[in-house]
Amino acid sequence: MKTKKLSILLVLVLAISSILMACGEKAEPKKTPEKKSNLAAKQELNLLDSSEIPSLDSSIATDQVSFLVMTNVMEGLYRLGENDKVMPGLAKSEKVSSDGKTYTFKLRDAKWSNGEKIVAADFVYAWQRAVDPKTASEYAYMLFPVLNGEACSKGEKPVTDLGIKAVDESTLEVKLANAAPYFKSLLSFPTFFPQQQKFVEAEADKYGTEFDKVLYNGPFKLTSWEHEVGWTYEANDQYWDKEAVKLTKINVKVVKDNNTAESLYSTGAVDRTGLIAEQVPKYKDREDFGRLKDTAVYFLRMNQKNPVLANKDARKAIAMAFDKTQLCDVLLNNGSLPANYLVPSEFLFDKNNKDFREANGDMNAYNVKKAQEHWTAAKAALGKDAITLKLLNYDSESAKKIGEFLKEQLQKNLPGLTIEVNGMPFAVKLDTESKMDYDLSYAGWGPDYADPMTFLDMFVTDGGHNQMGYSSKAYDDIIKAASTTLISDLDKRWTELQKAEKILIEEDQAIAPLYQRGSAFVLNPKVKNIFDHKFGGDFSYKWTYLEK
Repeated sequence: MKTKKLSILLVLVLAISSILMACGEKAEPKKTPEKKSNLAAKQELNLLDSSEIPSLDSSIATDQVSFLVMTNVMEGLYRLGENDKVMPGLAKSEKVSSDGKTYTFKLRDAKWSNGEKIVAADFVYAWQRAVDPKTASEYAYMLFPVLNGEACSKGEKPVTDLGIKAVDESTLEVKLANAAPYFKSLLSFPTFFPQQQKFVEAEADKYGTEFDKVLYNGPFKLTSWEHEVGWTYEANDQYWDKEAVKLTKINVKVVKDNNTAESLYSTGAVDRTGLIAEQVPKYKDREDFGRLKDTAVYFLRMNQKNPVLANKDARKAIAMAFDKTQLCDVLLNNGSLPANYLVPSEFLFDKNNKDFREANGDMNAYNVKKAQEHWTAAKAALGKDAITLKLLNYDSESAKKIGEFLKEQLQKNLPGLTIEVNGMPFAVKLDTESKMDYDLSYAGWGPDYADPMTFLDMFVTDGGHNQMGYSSKAYDDIIKAASTTLISDLDKRWTELQKAEKILIEEDQAIAPLYQRGSAFVLNPKVKNIFDHKFGGDFSYKWTYLEK
């Protein structure tokens, strides 16, 4: 997911992911016990975000902020709970056919925030809308495991041929192209959420753009949304499991300046904030300080429509010319790790519990001497001695610092190179990147599910998230095989995906990896049960509460 994919997507990939091995169990997981006698009288949480919400339309949203909000105000057949366990959402039960290709879900008695009943047809409409070429959803590929999903998205078949139908109001039938025992673990992702057709069509282009232009069916609903300022969640009194929700309100402010954010926390105005390098010493020995190792990886996109960046030597020069250790240890100082890779560490493991990252190693690490050799070759091939490239950036305070760091390092280590940094608001930056109206772009990706494909299938030729003109037949062939023929040989599939990562970075240097995100933060010790997730929406607040 942009911070958060192409051809036939995998349907069995989650079956090899140890993180999700509990997903297939029928019994509902036990809920985290709450200290009810110790609940604070006021259950109101105050949070910050550095970016505006780009969209609350689950069919078209592509980014981290939108998915975070939708995870808490909407719900699909399943949702993620503590430790990323897949828990029942709107699915009361599910039955799988003997060949594993047909799922029949019984929906629980649940309502939209307007009091109207949620019915199976709401899922049918939403899924068909997501694959409809007219919607132009970058996440349409998520429906490819469903029968005819890819053909529908390409306009080769009508969306009514998608393998989903409402048997009756409370029964949903889904047919898959291939058996997928762990398919339901994908169903917690926002692209699979239901939508009420009459509401969406009545709002038309305004759907998902304002707090009152959305119907909610999750633990919370938005009751205000002031663009670029903030938004407010309130407990959804129509939610089927409202008794589990203890928070009555969550106030979120958009604050881009890190010092302002820290000041708000220190005065008790907010309950949680991330910390930048210079703020860590003040808090690192306190009980409210914490660190998280994330699974999001940040990198530079290099738009190969630009003649300079179409040159492989130029791309390798740029990727090897900045000191990632200095970036992580000095500038960030929040637990982020230098990344010479795309698939993160301590996230995905094979059947022998071997880390994908450890097995595939680093690629094209920081090396000024080699960078300059590649740069000299690139300038000779291009017939240029002076080159200017524009770096597309976010407009947050921390992103500005990273942009300036990259500019300084690249200009110092690659003679004749000038970098112009162009910071933009989050939503505008995403749109500019999608239109490929940039040279270099500081970007990141957080996983949508627990498999290497959630990172690697971004960069297939003409993929919806490629957005940089990269194309490799060898790479495309591996990604296609990994979701089709290699499903029957998981060991080979694993090694082939590692080979694909090496093609992407070591051979072609399509992207320039920066770091695997870590976070240093402070959290009010009275706040309990904010569940952070390694994939999908970053946090769940359904079970969060405040102690006295």
